[in-house]
Amino acid sequence: MQSLSTPSPIKSLIWQRSRVTRVSPNKLVLQCIYNSDSVSFQNGVGPNRADWQSSCAIMASKVVAQQQSIDKSASGGDADGVADHVAAVNGHKTSVELNLVPIEKATSKLTSKQNPLSITDFCPPPMHGSQLRVAYQGVPGAYSEAAAGKAYPNCEATPCDQFEVAFQAVELWIADRAVLPVENSLGGSIHRNYDLLLRHRLHIVGEVQLPVHHCLLALPGVRKEYVRRVISHPQALAQCELTLTKLGLQVAREAVDDTAGAAEYIAANNLRDTAAIASARAAELYGMQILADGIQDDSSNVTRFVMLARDPIIPRTDRPFKTSIVFAHDKGTSVLFKVLSAFAFRNISLTKIESRPHRNRPIRLVDDANVGTAKHFEYMFYVDFEASMAEVRAQNALAEVQEFTSFLRVLGSYPMDMTPWCPSIGDDDEKNLF
Repeated sequence: MQSLSTPSPIKSLIWQRSRVTRVSPNKLVLQCIYNSDSVSFQNGVGPNRADWQSSCAIMASKVVAQQQSIDKSASGGDADGVADHVAAVNGHKTSVELNLVPIEKATSKLTSKQNPLSITDFCPPPMHGSQLRVAYQGVPGAYSEAAAGKAYPNCEATPCDQFEVAFQAVELWIADRAVLPVENSLGGSIHRNYDLLLRHRLHIVGEVQLPVHHCLLALPGVRKEYVRRVISHPQALAQCELTLTKLGLQVAREAVDDTAGAAEYIAANNLRDTAAIASARAAELYGMQILADGIQDDSSNVTRFVMLARDPIIPRTDRPFKTSIVFAHDKGTSVLFKVLSAFAFRNISLTKIESRPHRNRPIRLVDDANVGTAKHFEYMFYVDFEASMAEVRAQNALAEVQEFTSFLRVLGSYPMDMTPWCPSIGDDDEKNLF
């Protein structure tokens, strides 16, 4: 005799949802109820899916046979042999004895046991018309919050204190998307997020470009000549360096985690000798006054954000797409020309190429009998190109790139941000800083 072993939790969740239902006095519906204590198979019926379906069919036929016996007994007919007859199903003989669970017992068992918790119990996916939960780094009033609102209007923005926390929020289903900056037109790339893109398994599903409009904020009543320190995100400090000098602010610059967080810190600690570089929305949220407006060194100051999700989107060809990849090679940068040629021969435009140190193997040693041992830095290369993975030319280009590289990963193929934008403020001679 071979007994059915206790099922795994996932399968148990499926089987325990089944039950027996009486839809009318003369009709029964059997929905694969499982009872590990009472169900046993004598003819080698194993616990696989096919055997389970077979046993369900056998049980269904036995229910019908028992019901026919009851009906014939009520009408005075001969019911001998009817209840014991079960038609063979899927090659199984009628001698298989399957104990049917009474309806009352089945109902009480199903109602008394709670189903195992699943990930959807903690964070159910948003239904149609409901809000997306979008993670961003910073506090309310940060530029990342504005980018999240532009990428997903009417979303539920979820602040995170670090970039990596935003990645983890999506991976753990606390958030549905993440919107994080990757590069700025003045400050360059945000290297931390490029490293995190490689470390985590999220996919880029879109991009959004946000014009940045910096303001110099201080507590109400504070004049700019009283300011001895300016705090903000390192990128914001770099983007306003020349303007701060023109304003005559020979003050210390200190970096903090984000722009809006700098304004929040000043307001919370009542720092009257400190100013922050942040947005006008941050001034409104934290009760700050604007000492100078539009203090970025370049009016065309734009930050590019990427939208991250657990699953990739299906690439299309009916609109402009961009694809982001990362690759490396054991022989260092010697094959970079060949990789770039794969795109040039197919008339694919590259919009970005970024190199980052190879964390697992930062230095490669090469021994030469004539010159000795040479040390070469190893790099990972991040490339963005204007093509969809649904296009044959992009597929062929990556197939060729794969021949020259030891590692290749597609970070995402997603629609380009084609929305028009205007500089956040006029030309430098038209700035109204006070």
